[in-house]
Amino acid sequence: MPRSRSTSSSRLNRDAEKLVSLSLSLNGSGSRVEDRYWEGELGTLLEKLMHGGQDATIEAALEVLYQRNAGAYEILVEQAETLSESLTLQKDGVDHDVLLVVAPVVAWTRFSIPYGPIRIGLLDALKAQLHGHILAADARMAVAPELYSVDQMPRSFSATRLWLSRLGSQALGLTLPRMPATDDTEVANLLADTRYVVAAVAVPRGAPVFRWQENPGKPEHTRESCLAQWEAQAAPLFADLLPGCGFECLLPDAYYVNNREADRRVRPLSLRASVAWLEATLGIAPDQLRAVIAACGETEIEEYRIGFTQRQSNDVIYGSTWPIFGRDDDDPEMPVMDVIADQLRELGVTDLRKLQGLLPLEFCDDCGAPYFPNPLGEMVHAEPPEDADAGPAHFH
Repeated sequence: MPRSRSTSSSRLNRDAEKLVSLSLSLNGSGSRVEDRYWEGELGTLLEKLMHGGQDATIEAALEVLYQRNAGAYEILVEQAETLSESLTLQKDGVDHDVLLVVAPVVAWTRFSIPYGPIRIGLLDALKAQLHGHILAADARMAVAPELYSVDQMPRSFSATRLWLSRLGSQALGLTLPRMPATDDTEVANLLADTRYVVAAVAVPRGAPVFRWQENPGKPEHTRESCLAQWEAQAAPLFADLLPGCGFECLLPDAYYVNNREADRRVRPLSLRASVAWLEATLGIAPDQLRAVIAACGETEIEEYRIGFTQRQSNDVIYGSTWPIFGRDDDDPEMPVMDVIADQLRELGVTDLRKLQGLLPLEFCDDCGAPYFPNPLGEMVHAEPPEDADAGPAHFH
């Protein structure tokens, strides 16, 4: 789930100016003692803003820092994410740390990837496997009874914190906070995408949350061994939830870090799904495809778009996107365009065109679908042949 930067006015209100100042101060701190002071001040202000649903103020401060100071920007992002995915709740006079956890599944298919309610028996089985292989012994948990698409996840810090507060209260048997009414969100029909099981985990303050924290150094309690056990036991459950799909289970972990990891993992799978669908639906073998790769954005690279054509044609028949997450996603020693090209070669697509420069992030005014590059360097609508079976026109 890449962060969308605000395009709001550059004029900051008082709280936004204070967020900028505190973030710059924390970035310039020279000791852990001073760090704790600035973190406390920043946390108090962020909690007030999230409680009031004032996400625009946070986003405005982030936009200024993105342009002015990369270190302070990363600090404010980290603090805002931390305070929206974790909080403290009290049960019977005992403080509890509560963390929002997601168990992502990266899936691909020739059809559609299911989402929605999880039936009671499967939900209970997922809870048992989380307790058995992922969570610490004293952890209490509430699991949302839905398999979520990223389109259904909260889009703001305050909404994420409210979701956590409700699930955390449920885990501890507390009165549930009221949630605002939400409209049904349209879920994009993609051939490679992520689905999420979402939970709040509560432990007495300072206690371990995860199994790998309880006995560090023991081979059976490492992240790797926990993942292996989770994959073995949860895979049959997800196979029931995701019929007709291939999938990979990721290690359940904190909300934001796992969203980013899932986004990264789905990118090569979206290319695989694109090539496989084109071969199965249009009968075009990978070695008969051409892939045109272009960097796209307004003033800097925000994502790469890949347009697929037949080798002897300039008409784009399908497309795929490769989003960029953060400043360090494009490694100078291994440019993203080369990574994409290597992935396509492994899939059998050998006719590759890498366009120079930065192309605009253009979308269709009628249907909202992204445009993709053709070999002439133009951004165009992907148009499958008229006799092709119906299917999504872009993959992730």
